[in-house]
Amino acid sequence: MKIMNKEYHIPALLHQTVDGINIKPDGIYIDATFGGGGHSALLLSKLTTGQLIAFDQDLDAHKNAFNDKKFTLFHSNFAYIQNFLDYLKIDGVDGIIADLGLSTHHIDVPERGFSFRFDAPLDMRMNTNQEFDAKKLINNYKEADLRNIFKNYGELNNAHQLAVAISKARRQKELKTTFDLVKAFEKFIPKKTEHKFLAKIFQAIRIEVNNEIGTLEKFLLAIPGVLNDKGRAAIISYHSLEDKLVKNFFRTGNLEGKRITDMYGNVIRPLEPINNKVIVPDDLEIDENNRARSAKLRIAEKNTKNDNS
Repeated sequence: MKIMNKEYHIPALLHQTVDGINIKPDGIYIDATFGGGGHSALLLSKLTTGQLIAFDQDLDAHKNAFNDKKFTLFHSNFAYIQNFLDYLKIDGVDGIIADLGLSTHHIDVPERGFSFRFDAPLDMRMNTNQEFDAKKLINNYKEADLRNIFKNYGELNNAHQLAVAISKARRQKELKTTFDLVKAFEKFIPKKTEHKFLAKIFQAIRIEVNNEIGTLEKFLLAIPGVLNDKGRAAIISYHSLEDKLVKNFFRTGNLEGKRITDMYGNVIRPLEPINNKVIVPDDLEIDENNRARSAKLRIAEKNTKNDNS
């Protein structure tokens, strides 16, 4: 078996995810979020003449790549999987896995600026080649836009107060570091739930910096056109915004979750959910990897009989 980089990231729901897409030894598969290579390593171990195509927009993750003729890693986010398959002249794949959100590496490396535990540059870019970062967002977004980000992506009730506080602070000086940001709204931090509160703020900023919702929507819409019939997609999400999109698309075939039925009352959708009840880590996995505690896995299978195309 290929060796995963556990220091970079410990994969959540490893066997449930890989086993959930019914690996065929000669099949073609996609790991849309390579990271530390954990899911890819297990998937590759099940292939004989098959092929695994992986994606990661973070160049740090490419240091974990495998030297295997069955493996190809592209520097890109998963929104463009159809483009790369066209480039490779591949008509369809037998399965797709995606582990959304941050890796352990992102959180534990101070200079990446993803964590409020370190005094580090306001960065939060998953693709360090992009120009737009958290510093530009915090210092240039209008107050109303900041409020919307905290409300929609952080689900914070005092989003307006936070936006006003940042607006006032940046008029005094440019906010350059994570600690500058925290200090700007420190009087609003609840002492009993400080960690959870700060996590929501940093999540909201990170989502906007990396256009995570827009990218996920594009990825989900691409899946039916990429999968072969009976091919499966297994997606792990970590917060309600992601999980809602995945659940809606798997169950209804659209991002809004609107049920469209045929004349017999059957939902018209390109994918058929495999697990109606979301799969979550057990207590043993959470004890071994606490960061997996919020992971939710949903699996769906392409069924052209259910598609209206």
